[in-house]
Amino acid sequence: MARTPHLALVAAALILALAACNTEKPELASKSSTAQPSVTTVTAAREQATNAAAPPPSPMVMGRISAFAALPQHPGYWQPANTSKFPDAKPNAVVVTAEQPVSTFSIDVDTASYGYVRDALNDGALPQADAVRVEEMVNYFDYSYPLPENRTVPFRASIRVYPTPWNKETQILHIGIKGFDIPKKERPPANLVFLIDSSGSMDEPKKLPLLKSAFHLLVDQLNAKDRVTIVTYAGAAGVVLPPTSGADKAKILAALDQLEAGGSTAGGEGIRMAYQLAEANFMKGGVNRVLLATDGDFNVGITDPKALEDFVTRERGTGVYLTCLGFGTDNYNDAMMQKLAQAGNGNAAFIDTLNEGHKVFVDQIAGTLFTIANDVKIQVEFNPARVAEYRLIGYETRLLNRTDFNNDRVDAGDIGSGTTVTALYEITPVGSKAVMSDPLRYGKPMKASKGGEIAFLKMRYKLPGEKVSKLIERPITVADATADFNTLSPDMRFAASVVGTAQLLRHDPYIKDFDYDRARTIAVAARGDDRFGYRAEFIRLLDMAKVADKQKPLEKSAGPD
Repeated sequence: MARTPHLALVAAALILALAACNTEKPELASKSSTAQPSVTTVTAAREQATNAAAPPPSPMVMGRISAFAALPQHPGYWQPANTSKFPDAKPNAVVVTAEQPVSTFSIDVDTASYGYVRDALNDGALPQADAVRVEEMVNYFDYSYPLPENRTVPFRASIRVYPTPWNKETQILHIGIKGFDIPKKERPPANLVFLIDSSGSMDEPKKLPLLKSAFHLLVDQLNAKDRVTIVTYAGAAGVVLPPTSGADKAKILAALDQLEAGGSTAGGEGIRMAYQLAEANFMKGGVNRVLLATDGDFNVGITDPKALEDFVTRERGTGVYLTCLGFGTDNYNDAMMQKLAQAGNGNAAFIDTLNEGHKVFVDQIAGTLFTIANDVKIQVEFNPARVAEYRLIGYETRLLNRTDFNNDRVDAGDIGSGTTVTALYEITPVGSKAVMSDPLRYGKPMKASKGGEIAFLKMRYKLPGEKVSKLIERPITVADATADFNTLSPDMRFAASVVGTAQLLRHDPYIKDFDYDRARTIAVAARGDDRFGYRAEFIRLLDMAKVADKQKPLEKSAGPD
């Protein structure tokens, strides 16, 4: 009995020593045949060392979760150990229209959240609530919204107001946007810099090996007018492949295939070098983009998220954009990736399977690389005579001030070729039983008008290369409303199913009569033309979420007395 604490200390020291040995792995070195400690063991050792020396985590990111502890807000399910970091964004609150009739936000075409959620469910666990971003879940899918008539107006809005699937006393205002798709033969040349994390943290099957396979798919899409440069970073940054024609696929693939993981993570220095090379080989009239592929675990050089964000913000003025591609769930820094993608006029995706790599680099390559509109903002003014309350579902990290809408110096999201953007508001009609706020003692009560406008929509955007924004606007009236959810297009019904599911996964306090079975019923009926099987996969994930939601926390096994 007296020796037990001593043995525990010896075991802990041994684990830490093994972890230290593992992180000293030299860059680009060949893999040793000597047995190494498991990823789980190394991660646990890193946790012990970090928790002992590091200050408390920032309130902007979610803390670590014990393998044997359930989340406080939802104690009924189990989650595996996880060290990933996500923005701490609470669901948007319900707003009283009479007090704040205008809602403004930046569009978001990122899809990283969906990939992370899928990876968690495939592992048999629900994702952390902060990992679920409603807008990235719904925008993962393509929708057949009407296309604009010509390229001078790169998109147009599709509007519908319909009954809320999870609350019969409210309605959904559905805004859908689809950008025009550049024909393949008209796509401009691309100057691409692959910025690849080859540090020791990438030495896992779903990290560097998957990364290389995914980039193989992208290289296959390039041709002689395109140019590729490869920069890697571990303890330091370096050029692995100088600017090379996209037609020289063998040379590009050979440079990719030689990469091995090892060393610390000088991500900030790698970003600096990648931008320098992209600017030195700038293609006027072409696509100039850095593709950052990493788990986001920067720990050498420029590591401060604000400093990195400021650097990327300055560099976007050169015309070089940034795409962030996340790999692996161990130490995945989603908070960092989101900030960099937003600052760099780019997008963010999470690649958890080779099939997802095919989606990003083959099926939707135009949307990934070719931008058709910059700084796209949406503003909705609700009519307080018809709408008592509203809430924007999702886009918590994309909210803008009302005055930002007309300020062309305020950055916003960008739309790629053929990309769809969907946003949903839950609105409470005047007189509905669902009104959450008490009437003011001295206020004048609103009465629902019989006709007229429900709201007024404005959208601002800039064409690529332009500094002055253009305006699209239209009223939203009772002519845009339907009383029967089942008469909606399959696309809109499917989107509603995804948004409802995302709220379930986030434990949204505003979702009422809804569950995974209801979401599945809607999704199955609205599956439609599922060319690539993404919607079928979502239906399968609903089944997994239902099972994972019933998991009970694991019990710690009793140790020896």
